[in-house]
Order: sequence, then structure tokens, then C-alpha cells
Amino acid sequence: MPVLRRLREIRESQYLSQEDLAERSGVSRVSISKLEQGRIQARFVTTRKLASALDVDPDELVGKGERTQ
Repeated sequence: MPVLRRLREIRESQYLSQEDLAERSGVSRVSISKLEQGRIQARFVTTRKLASALDVDPDELVGKGERTQ
């Protein structure tokens, strides 16, 4: 399961709050917070939901050196 190292950076670059992203993606705000803090790893379905809501490739959320499946 990937660590979404760039989630916060990408979310903030789009001027979205965690709540905004939660509404767009269907992922809870609490989960988004924990993902951004690195406290939990994202399941692939969660990564895809967040990437779709942010209109980015899932690999962009992970960052260099790692790929999602």
C-alpha cells in the first residue's frame, strides 16, 4: 500500500481544504488527515479516488521512486 507523500502539497496547490477533498472524493476528512500525516497508508481504491478528485495520475500522489498499481 502506498504512502501518499504529495497528497497535501497537491491538495493545497488546488486551494482545497481537507473537507473539500473529502466531499469530492468520498474519502473521509479524518482519513485524508491521517494520510497526509503518514499515520496510515492508502489502499489502492482510496488512492484512485483521491487522484480522480484532484485530477492527477495516482503516481503523482505517491512521489518519486514509488508507483501505484
